[in-house]
Amino acid sequence: MSERQKDRVYTEEEIKERLSRELPKWFYENGWIRRKYKTHSWKGTLMVINTVGHLAEAAFHHPDITASYAWVEVRLTNHAAKGVTDKDFALAKKIEEVVHWQPGTEGQGLEGTPNSDQRFAYIKYD
Repeated sequence: MSERQKDRVYTEEEIKERLSRELPKWFYENGWIRRKYKTHSWKGTLMVINTVGHLAEAAFHHPDITASYAWVEVRLTNHAAKGVTDKDFALAKKIEEVVHWQPGTEGQGLEGTPNSDQRFAYIKYD
């Protein structure tokens, strides 16, 4: 079996530049790229946590997650590489894509949750 290729660790300046270009709602702080998702309630918070958990497990790259009643913060860094790598950016992009997916904007038969009835609201879209 060949030795695993070492992941490239980005500098703080490179990270900030990539975030501004590719993931503008994310920010860099204390060695992590971070994003806070606002939800409408505990139900939405759990949905975001489970979504992130599924994506992280499928990618085999696991974030730190902090949550409260109406928000979830996701933090990514590559512990093995001791810094932020392409794995972190790739998983952040997939999380962003899935958590903020709105089927009603695609015109493919799925309407999405009704905006007019707050009983069905679960995430606050940016």
